[in-house]
Amino acid sequence: MTGTLRPAITAGEARRQGRWLALSVLVLAVLLVAVDATVLGLATPYISEDLEPSGTQLLWIGDVYSFVIAGLLVSMGSLGDRIGRKRILLGGATAFGAVSVLNAYATTPGTMILARALLGVAGATLMPATLALIRNLFHDPRERSLAVGIWGATASAGTAVGPITGGFLLEHFWWGSVFLINLPVMAVLVLVGIRTLPESRDPAPGPWDMSSVVLSLVGVIGVVYAVKEAAAHGPTPPSAAAGLLGAAALYGFVRRQLTLPAPLLDIRLFRNRGFSAAVLADLLTVLGMSGLVFFLSQYLQLVQGRPPFEAGLAELPAAVGAVAAGLVAGRAARRFSVRAVVSGGLAAVGLALAALATIDRSTGYPVLGAALLVVGVGAGFSFTVTADVILAGVPREQAGAASAVSETAYELGAALGIALLGTIVTSVYRAFPAPPGIPSAARESLGAAVRAAGSLPPRTAARLLTAARESFVQGLTLASAVGAAVLLLAAGTAWHLLRDQHLENTE
Repeated sequence: MTGTLRPAITAGEARRQGRWLALSVLVLAVLLVAVDATVLGLATPYISEDLEPSGTQLLWIGDVYSFVIAGLLVSMGSLGDRIGRKRILLGGATAFGAVSVLNAYATTPGTMILARALLGVAGATLMPATLALIRNLFHDPRERSLAVGIWGATASAGTAVGPITGGFLLEHFWWGSVFLINLPVMAVLVLVGIRTLPESRDPAPGPWDMSSVVLSLVGVIGVVYAVKEAAAHGPTPPSAAAGLLGAAALYGFVRRQLTLPAPLLDIRLFRNRGFSAAVLADLLTVLGMSGLVFFLSQYLQLVQGRPPFEAGLAELPAAVGAVAAGLVAGRAARRFSVRAVVSGGLAAVGLALAALATIDRSTGYPVLGAALLVVGVGAGFSFTVTADVILAGVPREQAGAASAVSETAYELGAALGIALLGTIVTSVYRAFPAPPGIPSAARESLGAAVRAAGSLPPRTAARLLTAARESFVQGLTLASAVGAAVLLLAAGTAWHLLRDQHLENTE
């Protein structure tokens, strides 16, 4: 009797509920990648103390994940279009969890670099698949904008969950525990995803061209490695050779895509000015921000003396701002314009980075917190709208490849940002006036200087720490100023290139 009184659920309502349940699984993958990226910054001082990497090795630990993932994203996005996005997402998630264990138990800098590289291989399967599945799950533009906003907000929430959870773990366990938190998330994602995610693929994809895969990987890694080495050590024959090899490989990749009947990446996508502008804006934005993000945790812990958990909480305003902005970004872009929201968000981030260029060792938290909140709001508006522009500008069957281009810009920007802005910090730091008799390793990184101070007489240790911290802050503020200039340039570029872009109201 009661069954006859219960309103029946129509097929359309069931599909609608299924879409949002599937989205909840997709955002778990996003959360996982975001948490993994942010906990590394907090764990860096502990990894540095335990594994004793050189300054160059420490930068490789920080950016090799981005190098590898940037080189493979297009290939993995295209593979998902061919074999099925659900299949590659769940397979990559399983591998991500397994490789996280290798990261946790690394015992040498070389092993840690290898583990981060393998994590990049697994991570390259996740992000393109999640965005591509969103494109195929949500056909209505307004629903898709909200789904992309939730997707972006979850990534931003991960930047908050990562430092807070990681800070708690670092205060109670060894540094490897920050990687083991991936395992329960992976387990939930795989078990629930098997039941809820629909499979989707390109109905006529053509073969997966291995030559294109190799060319894209060699090209991206070669160019980024050359930039990194040239920035750190000046132009050298090895870095020049790597750059030439990478450029040649990318040229060959583009030429090959234009001749293949079923290319790994349809280069003609870049003829769409909105698509190209959104990709460029993402790359410049992450490039300008990533160096700050990588070194800010060290500033909070090693310069201002905050414990890991407090340092994680200190970074919370950026995530809160990004979550809030991501959820309303689509509505704001429809009310005002795409270019107003994107360029306004980028300009806000640039001004906040300019404010951070004025900090010193004793800067109070209200200034830091306010600047981080503005960074989060600006980035949340920009990233959400550019992701929506990219997805809306391609056919559904090419969603994986297009999403991979978006994520490649993000990861490439992160790798270049850490390499270029990180090199600025490191170069300025190494020039600090050290007292006589200190170990040469103290010039490799601020963490190494803190370790060295523990074995020195109190007077010498105090002089070393004062000089090292002052020099580190000088490098950080210079990198923030350069990042601010990059973001303001990105804002101007977005204003010019996105002038005719609009988000649809209906399909």
